[in-house]
Amino acid sequence: MAIKGVEGLSGAEIRRELERGARFVVFQYCISVIVLTFKRGSGVYFVRADENAVAKGLPYTLLSLVLGWWGIPWGPIYTIQSLVVNFQGGKDVTGQVLATITGQKQAQ
Repeated sequence: MAIKGVEGLSGAEIRRELERGARFVVFQYCISVIVLTFKRGSGVYFVRADENAVAKGLPYTLLSLVLGWWGIPWGPIYTIQSLVVNFQGGKDVTGQVLATITGQKQAQ
């Protein structure tokens, strides 16, 4: 699993950042081709506490705004859903990433 934003950081540095409020997030985007609409997630991003998650998700937000709303009926619906998630800073997947890294099952 390639995580964007952790390049050059040791495990201890990542733990310190997580204690300060950093998190792992996934952004959503939507692409429509006339009658077909696809809603997908980006790769995992590491967002430090002092970074703006909305700004990191901006390329996916713009992609959805330009290419997402064309498909009827799901294009507008999925585009709005993607915008909401991205403007909230992405979907927080910190627990899942940590469970994968440590090899432990996540509590449901």
